[in-house]
Amino acid sequence: MKKENAFTLAEVLITLGIIGVVAAMTLPTLVQKYRNQVVETRLKKFYSAINQAVKMAEVDYGDKKIWYQDVGGLAVDSEGNPIEGSSNIDIWFQKYLAPYLKIVKTTINSEGLPMYYFADGSALSPADASESRDWAFYPGNPDKCNKKYQNAYGICKFTFEFYPASTDVKWKFLYNKGFEPVKYAWDGNKDSLYNHYLFGCAYETSSQKDARAYCGTLIQYNNWKIPEDYPFKVDY
Repeated sequence: MKKENAFTLAEVLITLGIIGVVAAMTLPTLVQKYRNQVVETRLKKFYSAINQAVKMAEVDYGDKKIWYQDVGGLAVDSEGNPIEGSSNIDIWFQKYLAPYLKIVKTTINSEGLPMYYFADGSALSPADASESRDWAFYPGNPDKCNKKYQNAYGICKFTFEFYPASTDVKWKFLYNKGFEPVKYAWDGNKDSLYNHYLFGCAYETSSQKDARAYCGTLIQYNNWKIPEDYPFKVDY
């Protein structure tokens, strides 16, 4: 009788084990690569869209240095409850920029802080309820981002600035500009984007918006690509 060749059960199990080990080693890398691509794409897309909105607003309202306002807060009733529709930041944003953006949903919290959601799943909010020069951009769901990470800045939350009117030297990279990743007090050197004592992207601990403020600029500096030596694994 002719003997038929076949794999033994042990050989099959060994092969499956090897495949499983290889998959376990490579899958996290593939997942992170995809996350990087999503974050890079949405950062670049937002930068283009928001600055196109600024240019279109200038056509209707004149030079951005004139209609820009650093506003914040909201009105409250006699019992201290927020009055709907009184968020100063939202009123300003809705007038000058919202008409030129594709916003699918807007929410406003009890402090008057608006959150604007875009069709690609990203979102934008002022970084602080008291002023409108600093903005937090989320490449993905902001609730998920803030709940998942103790400090989400530089991971799934990136700070932008819009402050075109100041002639102070610390704002030189923002003067007469639109929305930019944070460049306040930047000296123009790449090393500072990592290691600045207040805003450097490499900081691990502080949860304040100033910490890691340069992370978005670092990605922009690298042609909107996350550098190989980027300090964190980004998410969305």
